[in-house]
Amino acid sequence: MVSSSLKTILFSSLFPNEQEPSLGIFVENRLRHLIQHFPVDCRVIAPVPFFPLKGEIFGRYGRMAAIALQEERAGLTIDHPRFLAVPKVGMRLTPLTLAQAGIRAMERLRQQGFDADLIDAHYLYPDGVAAARVARHFGKPFVLTARGSDVTEIADYPFAWKQMRQAIKAAGRVITVSRSLKRALVTKGVDPATVTVLRNGVDLQRFSPTRRAETRAALGLRGPVLLYVGWLIPRKRLDLVLAATAAHTQVTTLIVGTGPDAGRLEKQTQALNIADRVYFLGAKKPAELAPLYSAADVLLLPSDREGWANVLLEAMACGTPVVTRDVGAGADLVTSDTAGRIAAAGTADAVADAVGKILRDPPRREDTRRFAEGFGWEETSAGQWNIFQGLVDCHDRCA
Repeated sequence: MVSSSLKTILFSSLFPNEQEPSLGIFVENRLRHLIQHFPVDCRVIAPVPFFPLKGEIFGRYGRMAAIALQEERAGLTIDHPRFLAVPKVGMRLTPLTLAQAGIRAMERLRQQGFDADLIDAHYLYPDGVAAARVARHFGKPFVLTARGSDVTEIADYPFAWKQMRQAIKAAGRVITVSRSLKRALVTKGVDPATVTVLRNGVDLQRFSPTRRAETRAALGLRGPVLLYVGWLIPRKRLDLVLAATAAHTQVTTLIVGTGPDAGRLEKQTQALNIADRVYFLGAKKPAELAPLYSAADVLLLPSDREGWANVLLEAMACGTPVVTRDVGAGADLVTSDTAGRIAAAGTADAVADAVGKILRDPPRREDTRRFAEGFGWEETSAGQWNIFQGLVDCHDRCA
């Protein structure tokens, strides 16, 4: 029989930190809502790559080096043990070095009196594979959560899938954030009975209609506004966002995020003669996004691959309909014109056409908000608690 409070370790290198406060925010959000509604005492182990020198001159590695070994976020204690990430060969070695970092961190926690009942690991590779090693070392049950490109991309590498499959077999349960990810795992031979779909939710307090007129005035916005929020990387297909901007000559487009494609995209705006209608706003903290969602008329996310795209629900919760593609959880989310439109194909014409349909016949913003209200966290937190409690009960009986 489990005690009144479950002690868990959340293990993931995708977790917000002082240098990258939006990194893996979806992982933090799920945990935050779980401990809000159920008696879970959690410590977070979020390893970061070792790098000997601090400073922006060294890019992301320099920022990671500046992260404290331990920090507090919203009442959570987060340990940041270092792991070795070797260039070029790191993808093969990282599960081992991550596991070593996790074992050291868990040993310290046990010495401090925190002996976890269960390990909750996010992202199947390398994190999930490493977590399986940590769990085996300490004799603990563990749960894996698949979140997107770990299944749709990394699992296509034979050496990675071999290790992922072993970790999945050893796990007490695998959680996916969308039905499409579960189908992909089952197609690869995973027993469907071991996989549970628990969608992400949306924080309806943080993301709500707010400051629309004020934000538009501050940014000098007039007429329809398109918005993109996310990494500036090829698979997000910002070329389609810019093509939609070019096709609708009356719109202004806001692009929020950073990434290696930033320079190329700015050049593309010049080639399309839309540089005066596209604003690159850089990275924004989660608390800064609600006004931007509220200011927009359409959020675009025309990615080639997605898991469960939180930005879609966040925009809807602010009253803004979305345009996305039938990838990942897109079809799970955009189920009516109130929510937005699914582009008929991953082409410039199809995305521009979907945008045009919304601009010509927009849903009422209060109706879009109401649609998003059906995606709170309560159901997901209850499902997660039931899985955790069942595994710990079973482990205690068999011990």
